[in-house]
Amino acid sequence: MKFQGSDRYVATDDLMLAVNAAMTLKRPLLVKGEPGTGKTMLAEEAAQALGLRLLEWHIKSTTKAHQGLYEYDAVSRLRDSQLGDEKVRDIRNYIVKGVLWQAFESDEPVALLIDEIDKADIEFPNDLLRELDRMEFHCYETRETIRAKHRPLVFITSNNEKELPDAFLRRCFFHFIKFPEPDTMKRIVDVHFPGLKQELLAAALKSFYEVRHLPGLKKKPSTSELIDWLKLLVAEDIPLDALRSTDERASLPPLVGALLKNEQDISLFEKLLAMQRNHR
Repeated sequence: MKFQGSDRYVATDDLMLAVNAAMTLKRPLLVKGEPGTGKTMLAEEAAQALGLRLLEWHIKSTTKAHQGLYEYDAVSRLRDSQLGDEKVRDIRNYIVKGVLWQAFESDEPVALLIDEIDKADIEFPNDLLRELDRMEFHCYETRETIRAKHRPLVFITSNNEKELPDAFLRRCFFHFIKFPEPDTMKRIVDVHFPGLKQELLAAALKSFYEVRHLPGLKKKPSTSELIDWLKLLVAEDIPLDALRSTDERASLPPLVGALLKNEQDISLFEKLLAMQRNHR
């Protein structure tokens, strides 16, 4: 079975090749790219297209690797023992299975998303090396080894906020999602707004890429922000002329708050527009 994109996700040829290569090699697919370029959505759509149930593990700065395996709820067991509950006799009643345990024990192949792995401590990826490599781990409380019935299709996303260890990178197939070119972006927009007028789309994309290519931006607008902006343009029925700047009337795009997310970038844009007017 091969991933060939989906009706709701525009996958480039190299991205589809990366997903299929990871399946062939039976290695995790490490996906990097700017925030908002569809890394998480790739796992969701690929799992659906391949007919796999998706288990999701969204990483936070406080997440530890063992939480993906299991957690032992000692506090509940102590409380139940004080109340004389019979279930304290079986420690398995206090083992909370993590997403890796759930993936390993599944009777059917599943997809597993480890989202934004770079948010966690630097040791987090190394702590998962053995489990992702051998597809097994040991539960010390129950004295059993949990082995994967089926090797899950693992997606790991990173926003590149910190470097990942070399030992971890060696065990992954890597793909960087480049920011979409205008032609690819048109296909993405068509998925979300199939009836959008081509004149409006062309003008909106021109404005969007002009904003994105401004030198010195602290936060460049992403694909998801473009989709939000277009949704607002349609909802507010913004006229086409409002998106077309001329030498005589250069101004901020309407509803620019959907594209630029901090005052420094808006101020920068305004200064560049003022310089543009003064040099005419």
